[in-house]
Amino acid sequence: MSKYIRNFISWLFGMLIVFLISSIGITVLYRFVNPPVSPLMIIRMIEQKSDGKEMKLVHDWRSIDQISSSMILAVITAEDQNFEDHYGFDLKAIEKAMQHNKRGKRIKGASTISQQTAKNVFLWPSRSWIRKGLEVYFTFLIEIFWSKERIMEVYLNIIEMGPGIYGIEAASNYYFKKPAIKLSNQQAATIAAILPNPIRWSASKPSPYIIKKRNWIVRHMRYIDRPNL
Repeated sequence: MSKYIRNFISWLFGMLIVFLISSIGITVLYRFVNPPVSPLMIIRMIEQKSDGKEMKLVHDWRSIDQISSSMILAVITAEDQNFEDHYGFDLKAIEKAMQHNKRGKRIKGASTISQQTAKNVFLWPSRSWIRKGLEVYFTFLIEIFWSKERIMEVYLNIIEMGPGIYGIEAASNYYFKKPAIKLSNQQAATIAAILPNPIRWSASKPSPYIIKKRNWIVRHMRYIDRPNL
């Protein structure tokens, strides 16, 4: 083995150790400290600037006890009904999504709330295998170092919920002119219904598709146990 190859392997190993230590360190830190900003927020602001638009970022952090339990139940119903029972990945949902995608034209995902939280806090929007692999890694980390309550709290405070709107407090005020603690079942379900694409859809002016989805969420919220968070 040549000297250059040995040096490259040594450098690569060193970078891997640095990455592991830093990624674990920041995951543990975010268990106690609220993430101030996400990669997506920065990307969206750059996009706004490059498009000649005013940069907009509305983000008001709220602890989980300041968020309506209806909102927590709505996102569990819409996004991840086995949230409290799995360890970051819902294998049954993944299997169902794969079967659906083989049959249908519309692609259906199976990302859990834990996966979406890991993606939004630590990573960038992409469909590459590298990004997906990192998502799996960070999902494992937050499931190890965070509680389910903390995962839900960060999720509801960091995800994109509208144009320049991040987190449920900002979304609740933007769409319904009220704090997140006062959201009703229907309002919470409407916000949950737009989450797959909050730039395209609006909770204040829901399309027929969003109304149909909202009504489905409200009906099924009755059959989901209140989360023990």
